[in-house]
Amino acid sequence: MSEAVTCTTDADGIRTIVMDLPGGKMNTLGPALTDPLEAALRAAMADAAVTGIVLTSGKESFVAGGDLKMIGGGGVDLSGKSLAERAYVYSYLSRLLRWLETAGKPVACAINGLALGGGLEIAMACHYRVAADDPRLMLGLPESMVGLMPGGGGTQRLPRLVGLQKALPIMMQGQNVTPAQALEMGLVHAVAPASALVETAKAWLRAHGDPVQPWDRKGFRVPGGAGTLDPGFRNTFIAANAMTRANGFGNYPAPEKILAALYEGLVLPMDKALGIEAKYFTQLMQSPVAGNLIRTMFINKGKADSLAARPAGVPRQSFRRIAVVGAGTMGAGIAFAAAKAGIKVVLIDRDLASAERGKAYAAKRLARDLEKGRSTQAKIDAILARLLPCADYAGLGDVQLAIETVFEDREAKKMVIGQLRAAVAPGTVIASNTSGLPITSLAAYAAEPERFIGMHFFSPAERMPLVEIIKGEASDDTSWAVALDFAAAIRKTPITVNDGPGFFTTRFIGAFVTASLDMVESGVKPALIENGARMLGMPMGALSISDTIGIDTSYHAGQAQARERGGAMREGVIVKLYQAGRYGLKTGQGFFDYGPDGEKRVWSGLAGLLPELAVQPGIEEVKARILYAQLAEGARCFAEGVLIDVIDGDLGATLGVGFPSYLGGPFAAMDTLGLPAVIAECDRLRGLYGDLYAIPELVRAMAETGQTFHGPAAAPSPGLRKAA
Repeated sequence: MSEAVTCTTDADGIRTIVMDLPGGKMNTLGPALTDPLEAALRAAMADAAVTGIVLTSGKESFVAGGDLKMIGGGGVDLSGKSLAERAYVYSYLSRLLRWLETAGKPVACAINGLALGGGLEIAMACHYRVAADDPRLMLGLPESMVGLMPGGGGTQRLPRLVGLQKALPIMMQGQNVTPAQALEMGLVHAVAPASALVETAKAWLRAHGDPVQPWDRKGFRVPGGAGTLDPGFRNTFIAANAMTRANGFGNYPAPEKILAALYEGLVLPMDKALGIEAKYFTQLMQSPVAGNLIRTMFINKGKADSLAARPAGVPRQSFRRIAVVGAGTMGAGIAFAAAKAGIKVVLIDRDLASAERGKAYAAKRLARDLEKGRSTQAKIDAILARLLPCADYAGLGDVQLAIETVFEDREAKKMVIGQLRAAVAPGTVIASNTSGLPITSLAAYAAEPERFIGMHFFSPAERMPLVEIIKGEASDDTSWAVALDFAAAIRKTPITVNDGPGFFTTRFIGAFVTASLDMVESGVKPALIENGARMLGMPMGALSISDTIGIDTSYHAGQAQARERGGAMREGVIVKLYQAGRYGLKTGQGFFDYGPDGEKRVWSGLAGLLPELAVQPGIEEVKARILYAQLAEGARCFAEGVLIDVIDGDLGATLGVGFPSYLGGPFAAMDTLGLPAVIAECDRLRGLYGDLYAIPELVRAMAETGQTFHGPAAAPSPGLRKAA
């Protein structure tokens, strides 16, 4: 038998099959596990001495789903295969599990750990399920989170076990359940201590050992009812379809396919129902959405989280004590994240009262956790004790990292960097949290420019998952490694980019905002612009973003950027709103008027400042202007060498600024759409609306030679600029 599967048979003829995939912390489904598992199951079914089977895991988890690396591009090459041939390949697990549950011998599943996706599908195909009594153990079908749907029978077995109403959140929203919840809803038959798990499964085989599933018995009915004649069933689908469309605008096909499989399959016998599921699963596997989501949000995010790009030869840095200068929203959020990670933080501001307000920010957030039962007072006290507010720079000689987070003003940052330079020990890395001021020029204010680096956090810093690390021309590998290590310590996903005004994320979101403001200024209705962004898949329209950030904040940032360029700020709509005293959400007046109940309406006076077009553009044109402005900016960042790797660009866009995840990031999107098509559309838009849509010659040359951003035809990534 393979190392991945071991078998033992006891005196009662019960064969225990243990899955333990070599070389990994978890069992994941792929040929390395499924091939030997099938062989073991078929051997057990064929052995007359075997009376029943217990299936369990030799790892702390049971099975954590499919191997996403295979699904994301490392699987079987099916090019040239017909749809039917592809469906046959994709339905392998479904066919195996249907055989298992009808082969004639009872199978009990001892779920000793995490059972997700295909892991839960294996369990549901067993005739008896017992889960370990551990609230950390989770069972679920999260495939929709990666643009897929259950393909091993999950859409048909789960509702037949627990009913449609309870099954929908598990499949549609990726909701996981604990063993106690699974027992209550009927997903498992029993919960037992981990030490007694296998024996409990064997006891059922000895006492009952029924090898027939409920749905294979005459007269079976889906719990809660099924079929269009059942009003509850019918109304559930009416509501679910409406919500799915309203939330995803048709951009995410997986929830729609899940609903279709449920609607069609639950009124059919199991074999035909599994064929329905296989049809829709194959359609999703043909869609680029799953590949984009898996590659960017799981595979490449996993590489970034594991610091795969970390420079070799630099010892790992653990953090006991750091300094954060600036106790405003950003600094307080960074300090809070560090304190939660067990790091002491000296939180400095211009006076003690201001620094204390930074600590109060954390206390307020933690009070909500206590109120909702997500924390305890003891844990909260420990976190707050690690926040050390003060008003001077004394005592920073032992910090392992100092981060300045003062507002985007060169003189303010120059002053703080100078004070840090005098206070920290030689060799200490100083990081600037800036969204656009070039790191190389700020490093000139530090005693050791090589130990100066940019760390661009996103607000609110304690919640947003991304950190953009910016290497200045002098930044050495030690400063880079320390920045990466700190990001990992506070559980953030880091990307690294080369220095330049605006770096990557600020330039990228700037293209989105600029495209939207251009439309406002040309007379496009604000509601049309906002709806276009939402329909494209952006979490928020650019006008709402501007109000949330603050019109005054955008105005002052624009003035600072103009000073950096040595010019004047453009007299656009932001200036007009600022001059009108409309500072955004904070004052209840910006692009929108905000009511006390959270309701917002487009400011009626905006039409007086910027008259609307008599003939408004179609929604597809609005969406195109928003999307292709971002794609063009991404292409320019690539060509100019701002990006080190397109992986960083895709992650930075999706995790940092809300680029639609179904597209996988701007570079995955350009590959999906095809570079020639992207260039043609950008050229059209440039002719109508200007250089915001300009595509660089390097990317045009890529299209001419058939190169892409990802995959075997990928153009070389720009790479890191070497330290001076």
